[in-house]
Amino acid sequence: MTQTALTDGTHTALPAARVRHLTKTYGSGAALVTALDDVSLDLATGEFTAVMGPSGSGKSTLMHCCAALDTGDSGSVFIGDQDLTTLKDKALTRLRRDEIGFVFQSYNLVPTLTAEENILLPLAIAGRRPDPGWFDSVIATVRLGDRLRHKPSELSGGQQQRVAVARALVSRPRIVFADEPTGNLDSRSGAEVLELLRRSVDDFGQTIVMVTHDPVAAAYTDRVVFLADGRVVDEVRRPNREQVLEIMARMSAAGPGA
Repeated sequence: MTQTALTDGTHTALPAARVRHLTKTYGSGAALVTALDDVSLDLATGEFTAVMGPSGSGKSTLMHCCAALDTGDSGSVFIGDQDLTTLKDKALTRLRRDEIGFVFQSYNLVPTLTAEENILLPLAIAGRRPDPGWFDSVIATVRLGDRLRHKPSELSGGQQQRVAVARALVSRPRIVFADEPTGNLDSRSGAEVLELLRRSVDDFGQTIVMVTHDPVAAAYTDRVVFLADGRVVDEVRRPNREQVLEIMARMSAAGPGA
């Protein structure tokens, strides 16, 4: 049976990303693991979506397939109107560069570059100049105007992650994927990063998909999609911490394969 997380029907714009009947396995024989099991899902434009689930539920695999970092065994993934399964390597590289932003738990900053150079690195690699007005807006949003000449070692963890968020936003991607972006941060720095992601959706219309295990982080989003055993099993819109905890507890009580 296809597991589908439906939007509420109020969105008329083309979804930022669509997944259709996506299946992904690892290994073979007795060691076969089904990471994604016939998943269909729309990720609405201009929304902040969290993907949650137990370890091994398929949430990171789903994000990596959506972000063109991995491919499924069968099914389709669309970014806008582009079907990733039909694109050659060069076109996939271009799409990752131009349409997709990434924020990782480990920041992934280049230690020898300044904050500003790290933010502009994807554009520099692509041979593109930043839009000055947009760059200024992003820097004002992440509140790093006085830290642009500092190297990562001179920044706090929260500041480094804000640099990573700015780097993801500066190219104006169609969609930003964030993999446990607050996982290495204390609660105060984590809240700053989550508020920044929230503002980028509210103020700029950015689309963000965040993998997280934290109910507090999920409460910043518009929608939470829950995975278990490689399938979408639940979702909640306009979530709060208590709703998320209740669903996670119910999933835990049901156990694997329930």
